[in-house]
Amino acid sequence: MWKWGNLLLAFLAELVALGIFAWWGWRTGGTTLVRWLLAVALPLATAIVWGLFAAPTAAHTTPVLRWTVKVLVFGLAGAALWSLRHPLLGVGFVVLVAANLAIIQTQNLQP
Repeated sequence: MWKWGNLLLAFLAELVALGIFAWWGWRTGGTTLVRWLLAVALPLATAIVWGLFAAPTAAHTTPVLRWTVKVLVFGLAGAALWSLRHPLLGVGFVVLVAANLAIIQTQNLQP
C-alpha cells in the first residue's frame, strides 16, 4: 500500500504539473490564439520530454538526466504557480513533490 500510494502521488503530481503549465500558458498568452497555443504546447512539450527522459520506462536516459528533468519540470511548475500569484501553492507543490520523490528514492519504491 505504501509503495503504490507514493507512486500514485508521484503520477498525480506529474499530471498536476501538466495542468499548471496549461494554466500558465492560458494566463500568460495575449491573444486567444496565443493562449490556446501555449495552453496546449507547453504541457505537450513537457509530456514529450518527460516520456523521453524521466519516465520509468525511458530507454535513453541516465539517472542524472532523469533527476534533472524531474527537478526542472516540478521546479518550473512551482515557479509558474508563483507567477500566477499563488506563491503558497507553488511552494507547497514543490515541497510535496520533493518529499514524495525523496520517499520513493530512499525507500527504493521505483516501479
